[in-house]
Amino acid sequence: MLQDLFTPSVLHALDLAGIFVFAISGALLAVRKNFDVFGMAVLAEVTALGGGLFRDLVIGAVPPAAFTDLGYFLMPLVATVLVFFLHPVVERTQAAVNVFDAAGLGLFCVAGTTKAYEYGLGLTQSAVLGLATAVGGGVLRDVLANEAPSLLRWDRDLYAVPAIVGSTMVVLFIRFEALNPFTSAVAALAAFILRLLALRYHWRAPRAWNRRSAAREETAPGTKATA
Repeated sequence: MLQDLFTPSVLHALDLAGIFVFAISGALLAVRKNFDVFGMAVLAEVTALGGGLFRDLVIGAVPPAAFTDLGYFLMPLVATVLVFFLHPVVERTQAAVNVFDAAGLGLFCVAGTTKAYEYGLGLTQSAVLGLATAVGGGVLRDVLANEAPSLLRWDRDLYAVPAIVGSTMVVLFIRFEALNPFTSAVAALAAFILRLLALRYHWRAPRAWNRRSAAREETAPGTKATA
C-alpha cells in the first residue's frame, strides 16, 4: 500500500528526514544529561529508530528496516556528530528543531499506521501501532536517560494526541477507501499543525477530575505542587 501511495525514493527520503530530526532530539537530551559521545549516539539511535523497530517486530516485518538499510543506522550518527560539535547552535535553533520534530511526528504516525495495516492488522490495531511508531523512540530515550517519559508528564505540551489524530485519520481514510497521497498528506499535516499549536499555546491533556486528596502530588523538577 505504501508503495502504491509514494515512490520508493520518496518513502526513503521521508523516513530519513524523520529519523534525522528525532535523532537530533535524542542527542540534545544526552548533552543536557552530560553524557559522553557514546551516550549521545545511543540516545540518538534509540530515539530515531525505537518506534519503527517496535512496529516492525510486532507486525513481523523482519529483519526490521533499520537493520537492512545502512542509511537508517548512519543518519542518527550524522545527527550525533552535528550536535557534538554544534550543540550551542542547535540549542539556539530549538524552535526550528521543534518544527522538524513535529513534522517527523506527522510523517511517522501516518507511515506506521499504513504499514501496520498493510501487514494485516485491523484498523484499531494499525492506529495504535502508528502512534507507537511516532512516540515510541521518545519514550525509550527518556527511560534510558532516567527521566519520566515526556509522553506521560502533565507539564509537557501535547505530543501523543497529535499522533493519535493523524493515525485515526489514516484508518478512517482506509475504512472509506479514500487513502491516497493527498489524504495521507492531510493526515500528516493535521498531526503536524496540532503539535505546533500545542507548542505555541501550551496545550496539555487534562488531569484527573477533583484531584484534592490527602496524598501529596508528585511534580516534575522546577514546577510547583498544586493541591
